[in-house]
Amino acid sequence: MIIIPARIGSSRFPNKVLADISGVPMVIRTAQAVDDVDSVAIATDVQEVVDIAESYGIKAVLTSNTHQSGTDRIYEASELLGLSDDEIIINVQGDEPFIESEVVRSVYELTVKSSRDSDIIMNSAYKMISNPEADDPNIVKVITDSNDIAIYFSRAKIPYPRDHHFDSYKGHLGIYGFTKRSLSIFCGLASAPLEEIEKLEQLRTLYHGYKIAMTRVETESFGIDTQEDLERAIRHHVL
Repeated sequence: MIIIPARIGSSRFPNKVLADISGVPMVIRTAQAVDDVDSVAIATDVQEVVDIAESYGIKAVLTSNTHQSGTDRIYEASELLGLSDDEIIINVQGDEPFIESEVVRSVYELTVKSSRDSDIIMNSAYKMISNPEADDPNIVKVITDSNDIAIYFSRAKIPYPRDHHFDSYKGHLGIYGFTKRSLSIFCGLASAPLEEIEKLEQLRTLYHGYKIAMTRVETESFGIDTQEDLERAIRHHVL
């Protein structure tokens, strides 16, 4: 199941998940973009989003308004939906209305494959980015080993090209795959110092000795954090 966390509050872009995109709220368009991969549910903290989702025929669940992260929200939603421990759960952010279904399918397939390895509790994706793009701290970078298992994530430019120019950075995409069982493990882990420093919750997994499997994808989508991001995204996509 694909679960889309949709918190209504946003300091930089109030009511972002309900922003209008050619007459359709952003979170609804996100759900529509991925509904050919698996069944979809929206996990939100306000009844308004539940009502809007249901008017479009999309399942939605009302969750607590005290969650610190979208991952905690989707875990509560998975409990409310009665999902089994072996259920594949993909966390797609509600601000990705232009995400390609092929990207989500790649993470889904990786999660199925990784479910046989108890050390891997999270799965995600990256795309190749240029040297100038890697300078942006809002674009999270990841380095991986020879098996595409994550070594570290950072807002800083990693790896640092000490002796020569380097132009093969891996930009992390905020899509995560779990089984219900591994999602429960993740949400039971204590917050980690590295997570607090970088403000990247995936570092909690690595800090506690678990693994994150990664897959390379091709995508032109990006998360929308501001009204300017939305206007730029619309200009670059044909709806």
